[in-house]
This record gives sequence, structure tokens and C-alpha cells, in this order.
Amino acid sequence: MRLSRYFLPVLKENPSEAQIVSHRLMLRAGMIKQQSAGIYSWLPMGFKVLRKLENIVHEEQMRAGHIPMLMPTLQSADLWRESGRYDDYGEEMLRISDRHGRDMLYGPTNEEMITDIFRSHVGSYKDLPLTLYHIQWKFRDEVRPRFGVMRGREFYMKDGYNFDLTKEDALHAYNRHLVSYLRTYERMGLQAIPMRADSGPIGGDDTHEFLVLADTGESEVFYDSAVTDIRLGERDINYDDKAQCQAIMEEFTALYARTDETHDEAIFNAIPEERRRSARGIEVGQIFYFGTKYSEPMGATVQGPDGKPVPVHMGSHGIGVSRLIGAIIEASHDENGIIWPEGVTPFHVGIVNLKQGDAEADAACEALYDSFTALGLDPLYDDRNERAGGKFATMDLIGLPWRITVGPRGLKNGVVELTCRRTGASEELPPEQAVEKIAQIYAGHMVRGL
Repeated sequence: MRLSRYFLPVLKENPSEAQIVSHRLMLRAGMIKQQSAGIYSWLPMGFKVLRKLENIVHEEQMRAGHIPMLMPTLQSADLWRESGRYDDYGEEMLRISDRHGRDMLYGPTNEEMITDIFRSHVGSYKDLPLTLYHIQWKFRDEVRPRFGVMRGREFYMKDGYNFDLTKEDALHAYNRHLVSYLRTYERMGLQAIPMRADSGPIGGDDTHEFLVLADTGESEVFYDSAVTDIRLGERDINYDDKAQCQAIMEEFTALYARTDETHDEAIFNAIPEERRRSARGIEVGQIFYFGTKYSEPMGATVQGPDGKPVPVHMGSHGIGVSRLIGAIIEASHDENGIIWPEGVTPFHVGIVNLKQGDAEADAACEALYDSFTALGLDPLYDDRNERAGGKFATMDLIGLPWRITVGPRGLKNGVVELTCRRTGASEELPPEQAVEKIAQIYAGHMVRGL
């Protein structure tokens, strides 16, 4: 993309309504525009990052054997009355009526709808296990939406639902989701710690939240500092291997890590004092096992091996895709702007032409642009007739991990300048070597999509 042809409405001043870093930088970098309280339009660069995160989530869900689908945003109130949640959910649910007077709601989650789909089409234990998921817009009418996409009313979320014959099978689905989520977050450059949490209106006894440590987090968390040393890395995971998934779940949850709702001071105080930590955390996902909470009242049964109807065991598993963008920025920024991890950056590299209109500099930039494009990489070429300082400020603000600066002086020596956004370190390289280095960096970060 050439910046002269792109829609990137950056702001020079900090918006007065933005209280936290991610909200401020997303507005300044031209990623979002507020339409009303807690509801945003996603402008081209914000939408580009949103799609990258969505594709990573899809890839890791399908790798774990989960099946994508799509459910509508509007749901019938009758389904929620069946489960008993229509009146219990509270004022966060946006209740509406259609022109025929039928009670509807803008879905905050999809346990009822997916249970209805399951009971309509699955009748035998032979069709289990089954995990279905989708990524869809949700709406929860927050009493005080704030912090930009971190606590909006409309948000983009992956929610998945497992259906299993037994509790043992359903707990394997729980472990499978935990492992797939760990891999998902690590691909995004995040360390999200699974913490024992409260189930809230979803229900169930087994639940973990995934939290990213950040000063602006809404949740108070307590943990053993040793938990931050654990990484999934490049392990070869067989998601059908119950023992392997169970072992990884135990590895990541054995050490103390809890939100304030489930914090136990006595257990916490048994941790060596030098490892006790309290901090703030941003919730970016949660997994639940809730057994037959929905299947029994809604009649979601299958014929068991003995021919008798059995209510299926279920769980639900969510990742806040739009919220993740705010969490990544909160965890990765400096005073100049965003610092995108390579796995989620909107563009792989920025190309800055220090002397637009100079024949040699223009040709070198065009050659770099064509080389990256031919390799399947996505460069952003700042070809505007702007001062160099303004171009550098824009690149720092939008946070591309790598920048190549091209100018007549360097070209006389046959080099361009390659700069790492995270460290600020620069080196001079021949253009072809700069391209090769960027290609090697991104070799493990390419998102294939669906």
C-alpha cells in the first residue's frame, strides 16, 4: 500500500476522551472512530489488524479440531426463556421487539442458540465429540462503557461450544481449548496467564480466565511470579492426546494465579514471599465447563450406547478478538506510539522515502516495494511529499515493527537503513539484503487465513 492512496487519518494531539494508552493510540493512529458510547467504526488499519487476529484464532481453532460456522447477531427471546436466562441476565442484554411484536435480543453470547442447533441435528452419541465455534459481533449494554475497545458495548468475539457424552470427554475439550488459546496468544506476541476465575452469568464450576498483565487492567490479580516463566513455544501438540493436553493444562495452572473473585489469601501466603505478586490484568479470553446446565432444560440429548437418552456435557470458550487489539497495545507501546508484534502488524515493513521526487530514491523505493510484494509481504510505502520528521513520526505512531529508510546519501554508498521499532537499533544494508532479512523475520509469522 502507498500511503498517498491510503485512508489513515492520524491525529497529532491526544484525544481528550481517551483515558488509557490503547484508546488514545488507536484514535491517534486512525484505527477507529467512535460512533456512540462504546460503539466504534473500524477504519482501514484497525480493520486490517482485526482481520489478522481473527485469522490467527481461526487457524488455531481448526488446528485443535474445532469447526467454524456463523450464527446471527439477533436471537429469539424464546430460546433464552427455555434456559431460564432471559430474565436473569440483567440490563446488559439489549432486548428489542420486531415489527410483529416478537421478543428478540442482540446476542451477548450464544449458548442457547448453539444448543438449539445441536438438538435439531444431532441424535446419537456416535456423532460426538463435537465442537462448533464462530467469530461474531456481540452486544452488552455496559452501564459505563470506557477504555475504547477494551470495554465497549459492541465487540467482536470468538465463542466456541463443545458437546460431549461424558464429563471426562468434556474436560478434555476444556483442556484442548486451554492449550489452543495459549498457542493463539503466543502467536500474537502476548503472554496471557490462565487464572482461576468466577463463572458469572455463564455458569459452571470449572473456568479459567486468560489475563494479560498491564497497569491499566480492570481486574486485580494475584499470582506466583514463576508462572510468567512458562511458555508453550513450538511444542508439537496432538489435540486428540488426552494425557498430553491434561499435562499442559496442569503445567500452566499448577502455580497460583487467580483473579480477585477467587483469591485465597491463605493459599497465596504459602507461596515464598519473593514470588508473591499482585497486579492488574486485562481479560482476553475465558473457558468454561458447565456440564448439563443448558442441555437438560433445553432437551439437548443423544441416544447413548444403551439406547437411552443422555443429556450432553457442554462448555463454552471465548476470545475477545477486538479487545485483544487494545490489550496488545497496552502491553507493547512507548511514548512515540504503538509497537506491533510481528505476528499481528498491519503492514510488515514501512518504506520511508527521504527525498520524494528524486529519481534515484524513487526508483529504489519502488524496487523495494515490488520485491516485498513479490514475496507475499505487505509493505507500507510513505510516498508523500512530507518532511522526514513527519514521516518518521507517523511510522512510530502506527508502530510497524520494521522501517526501511531510503535517501540519496545512503544510495550513493549502495545502502538503505533498516530500523527495528522495538529497540530503535538501525543498520545499513544493501537493499537486497534488507529485503532478505525482513523475509527471514516473517517466515514464521505468515497467517494463511481460511
